[in-house]
Amino acid sequence: MADGFTKRYGIKMLVYFEPHDTVAAALQREKNIKHWSREWKIDLIVANNSEWRDLYEEIVR
Repeated sequence: MADGFTKRYGIKMLVYFEPHDTVAAALQREKNIKHWSREWKIDLIVANNSEWRDLYEEIVR
């Protein structure tokens, strides 16, 4: 619907998220994760959402 990352890469599902107390903490975590390998990121998703369910509804409640 809007220009940006999700439209550019055709993102359809939210399979992982982390709540943070502050924007600064969330941005730091995002910067850290960006440096990790794809395999490590997939392992992080599988550890928390092994069925790869769409978690969008969980965060909009």
